Amino acid sequence: MALIDRLQKELQKQNLAISSNKARQWIKNKVKDLQNLKSTLQRDLKRKRTTFDLGDMYFFSYNPKLKDSLPFYDIFPLVIPIETYSDGFLGLNLHYLAPVPRAKLLDALSEFATNKKYDEKTRIAVSYQMLKGLSSTDAFRPCLKRYLSQNIRSRFLRINADEWDIAIFLPVESFMGATKQKVFLDSRKKYQ
Repeated sequence: MALIDRLQKELQKQNLAISSNKARQWIKNKVKDLQNLKSTLQRDLKRKRTTFDLGDMYFFSYNPKLKDSLPFYDIFPLVIPIETYSDGFLGLNLHYLAPVPRAKLLDALSEFATNKKYDEKTRIAVSYQMLKGLSSTDAFRPCLKRYLSQNIRSRFLRINADEWDIAIFLPVESFMGATKQKVFLDSRKKYQ
């Protein structure tokens, strides 16, 4: 079941219409509950790695090489690596999208999941070439970022596939140079 469908189902259980103020408040409360998950995840040493696997989802700290020339950047990205290079990797930083488009992109990417169990073996098996060929995932464009190994400032915090839908809603994006609202607006212009 798609993430958006699961949220709608949960809202229906609570007898809330999506457009209502009560529904918005319910979603805000859920996000607040999830904020504590960030620190829990960071303490979970089993998840922290010095390497990554393509198609998994990770948090990590990053200090861009060209930060002085960038209009904005995320120092705590949520990334799905899709290609490796000798000096780093190419990945999709989901933080560059507002929460709803982020969920829609993750739903579209689930087409490339290696299995539908969403367990420790599930990955997103997609390349840049594959993404370019799909108009339904144009929202990936503002998320596509190149990361240099020498600028990674922490271990990789792996997010299990059964927690991806939680991780994308954690309000932990840490943009420098602009507010997240400005980043979301800029990103929306790139894929509309």
